[in-house]
Amino acid sequence: MKRRPPPDLGYATDNPPPQPRLRRVAAYRNFWLVAAATLALDQLTKLAVVLALPYPALPGSRDALTLIPGFLHLAHVRNTGAAWSLFAGQTAVLSAIALATLAALYIFRHRLNARQPLTQVIAGLLVGGILGNLLDRLLRDGHVVDFVDVHLGSYIYPTFNVADSAICAAAALYILQSFLTSKRPAP
Repeated sequence: MKRRPPPDLGYATDNPPPQPRLRRVAAYRNFWLVAAATLALDQLTKLAVVLALPYPALPGSRDALTLIPGFLHLAHVRNTGAAWSLFAGQTAVLSAIALATLAALYIFRHRLNARQPLTQVIAGLLVGGILGNLLDRLLRDGHVVDFVDVHLGSYIYPTFNVADSAICAAAALYILQSFLTSKRPAP
């Protein structure tokens, strides 16, 4: 007796059919929520600083706000570089790096196990932070608005913003996640 081939379902029988677009987008809801919240918080806080504090409002000046004396100040500074003013004035290069990073995250999302909730939070923080600073570079004549100024004794930490904090938090969470997942025995 001859065996009949299985019916052609339009996809390999070992793999499930592709999900509708809305379901695929919803599978990344943590990513979308964190990225949108990070971007919104970053842009709203920068707008508040631009509207409330004259430029430049440096710590110690009468225009800056002291929140915790000797420790935390709100300032209004502009940075044309990256962290610690590295690559100052290189707006095109920094914008290209930001776009390349966003593209790489999209291209390698499956390898990054992006459906895991913690990975989505990490990616959301990273994308929201990158987009926040990229928007500043594109819409504010090549500079980023920084406003959080922290002093630790005689050390003055470089002034930063919400986007910078989100990118650093994403990096810290990624390192933590890699330690936690590397200790699990392989199945």
